[in-house]
Amino acid sequence: MMKILKVKTLRGPNYWSIQHQKLIVLQLDLKELAEKRSDEIPDFYQGLTEVFSGSTSPRWNGLLKQLEEGAFLEKIVPQVALELQSLAGMPVKFSCTRSTSYSGVYQVIFEYREEKAGRYAARAAVRLCQNLADRGYYPSSELEQDLRDLRELRAEGALGPSTEAIIQEAEARGIPWMQLNTRAMTQLGYGANQKRIQATQSDRTSILGIELAGDKEATKEILQKLGIPVPQGINIRYLDELKGAIERVGDFPVVIKPSDCNHGRGVTTDINSWREAELAFDTAIGVSKIKEVIVERYHRGRDHRVLVVGGKMVAVAERVPAHVVGDDRSTIEELIESANRDPRRGEGHNNVMTRIELDRSSFELLRQQRATLDTILPAGEICYLKATANLSTGGMAIDRTDEIHPDNIWLAERAARIVGLDIAGIDIVTPDISRSLSEVNGVAIEVNAAPGFRMHVCPSQGKSRNVAAPVIDLLFPPRSNPRIPILAVTGTNGKTTTTRLLAHILRQTRRTVGYTTTDGIYVDDYLVEAGDNTGPQSARLILQDPTVEVAVLETARGGILRSGLGFDACDVGIVLNVTGDHLGIDGIDTIEDMAALKSVVAKSVFPHGYAVLNADDPLVAEMSQRTKAQVAYFSMDPQNELVQSQIRQGGLAAVYEHGYLSILQGDQTLRIQQAIDVPLTLGGLAPFMIANALAASLAAFTQGVALEDIRQALTTFRASVSQTPGRMNLFNLGSYHALVDYAHNLASYQALGSFVCNWSGERIGVVGAPGDRRDEDFIALGKLSARIFDRIVVKEDDDTRGRRRGEVANLICEGIDREKPDCRYESILTETTAIDIALDEAPQGSLVVILPEKVGRTLDLIEARHPQSESC
Repeated sequence: MMKILKVKTLRGPNYWSIQHQKLIVLQLDLKELAEKRSDEIPDFYQGLTEVFSGSTSPRWNGLLKQLEEGAFLEKIVPQVALELQSLAGMPVKFSCTRSTSYSGVYQVIFEYREEKAGRYAARAAVRLCQNLADRGYYPSSELEQDLRDLRELRAEGALGPSTEAIIQEAEARGIPWMQLNTRAMTQLGYGANQKRIQATQSDRTSILGIELAGDKEATKEILQKLGIPVPQGINIRYLDELKGAIERVGDFPVVIKPSDCNHGRGVTTDINSWREAELAFDTAIGVSKIKEVIVERYHRGRDHRVLVVGGKMVAVAERVPAHVVGDDRSTIEELIESANRDPRRGEGHNNVMTRIELDRSSFELLRQQRATLDTILPAGEICYLKATANLSTGGMAIDRTDEIHPDNIWLAERAARIVGLDIAGIDIVTPDISRSLSEVNGVAIEVNAAPGFRMHVCPSQGKSRNVAAPVIDLLFPPRSNPRIPILAVTGTNGKTTTTRLLAHILRQTRRTVGYTTTDGIYVDDYLVEAGDNTGPQSARLILQDPTVEVAVLETARGGILRSGLGFDACDVGIVLNVTGDHLGIDGIDTIEDMAALKSVVAKSVFPHGYAVLNADDPLVAEMSQRTKAQVAYFSMDPQNELVQSQIRQGGLAAVYEHGYLSILQGDQTLRIQQAIDVPLTLGGLAPFMIANALAASLAAFTQGVALEDIRQALTTFRASVSQTPGRMNLFNLGSYHALVDYAHNLASYQALGSFVCNWSGERIGVVGAPGDRRDEDFIALGKLSARIFDRIVVKEDDDTRGRRRGEVANLICEGIDREKPDCRYESILTETTAIDIALDEAPQGSLVVILPEKVGRTLDLIEARHPQSESC
């Protein structure tokens, strides 16, 4: 039986696609079905065609042709998942399949619209295909249940229609967005340039305006004083005040409504008797939080909503209360059932119209019309079921934007400004919106904060209006930038040091820099959150911070595989190197696979941005063919062929030449600083640190940072505990030195060795590696350690990552024996014990190199020995 081994949800540019950022990734074991084509499984083709007999999508028709010829299940399952989502109202297209190193196990990838629905579709597709393989059919009742569940998940995860309209407009303009988990807010843009909305309320919306609009009587009072026609009304709290209030507004007909509610809740209109008034009072006071209602004069006419954004009218809709129209044969109840079968109607706010649901006020309205649910209406006769025209109670909307009289536009725009709302819905009652209110005794009855957009975007009749465009114009005026510069750093080794150095360089421009590393999230010098923070969630934290003006994001392998990138695109993508670390994990089995994974960063750079690539690493240099961005190379060899070709074409590069870190631009050589004067390079003796400095300097230069600022940063940045904890931290312990570095793979050991081998005294290594590597990697690490060190203490991480205690150490020791049988080494599994013994026994003039699992703990052990200084 097929088995889902793992499900991952991707939410950004990823290993499988840069364009399709919302993907479900299944690791699927096909078991005994792995080698069978669909034409080899009895009744599979017929069963599948019956399941989706109603589908007419071109994709499905294409799959049917494949099925006739015979297709493997790993290709069919993602297509079924796509089709299920499409039938549930979430059309999606993209899918792909990849084999793994395990027989019969595949990576199955497909697109989703709503996250929970996508994960459900994955399980349902596997279940459906398994049923067809076992029995040749899938019960229609189960398919119907799947589609019901998917539709419910779609509705549950969907944004409201107003928010959705704004986001669609933002996406059309390339403005990034993300949902915040606080008070249903949505963020548009990044960092210091972000704006926030809550439905149609923005972070520009005045709280005073909201408060005033929420006080209906106060709104009428201020509008009336400034010449806006409003119905006469009075606020009351008690039933015994009702009769006097009705007399004061001019007798019946009246409207009674809560003074603090919206969306038509608790409103009763066209009240013509004392009994109706009492019932209406009870309804209104029951929903009012402040236990206060408004009694006002009822003005006959049609209900209109005028939408004003930024002080300008953008749309008008006539709102018609929920009603049915007689046909001379159906009862009112039957007419309601028929109306609710309209596919445009649904639950809540996510459809063009909402289902008509009857309540107490509906039955009172029927009584006033001398009707019951069993009444058969004559043909063409209208029976109203709601007193108010809100869409949320089953009403409908008719676009009247092109019909409104200029006087009424002027009044609505004034009303919005008077109340103080950037986005406002002005409710106007008038017999004819095309005539001035002053001519037809029309009135403005309310001013609403956070007005709904559904009636304008999807009117029941008339033209759809793009009312989201003026909202985006308001939030992001012309020439404003919703983004902040994003510089992403990836590679096998050197990411953290390069990220920290780049952040230090950018701080010279006096902007607030947010950055993520393996040891924490930082905003300028302040630690926001400690720990390994190189994944998409950490990136989003930085991009949500309204104080951050530039983001520098260390981007690790695991995060890209687990969830994709935490941003939609970046301005600079730095790829330092690619080596064989972490192979055999999550389908990344070869170094070419790893290069493809790291290239996600280069491929996610804007076309106007820069991919900063290591010209000395062929796998990285090749990424220039995969990116649409401009390319800038860095190299330790000024004669590197790629660099020379780049310069001849007027391009940009950074090289190490004649002892200098230099920028090459066309025929210019811009020398930044001598390596010997850059503390990070340990006096120019650490080539890999020179390469990191070149990458950071080049990335900063592409962003317009002045050479003087880069130079200042390079000379003030040290391989120290404060600036690069655990990265080439060299301590003077009196008679000997200790070096702490977080090297944990073969390539980083090699880079470290290029410095250590220059040490004139005895070299002692405290070595180990994480347990989630291949056996051959540990053996190779042991061989390399034997070449670098005179004496070795082999230890293990506290977290063996699934290995038996001692297994990793034994493999490293095996490598030492193979390389150098007479090498002095011992195995001490506990890291702290191994470090203490190596330090206690260090001879004069020696260098103890510690490659720890936990940097902080190791630095504490060093500090306890009272080092004289950190050395460079």
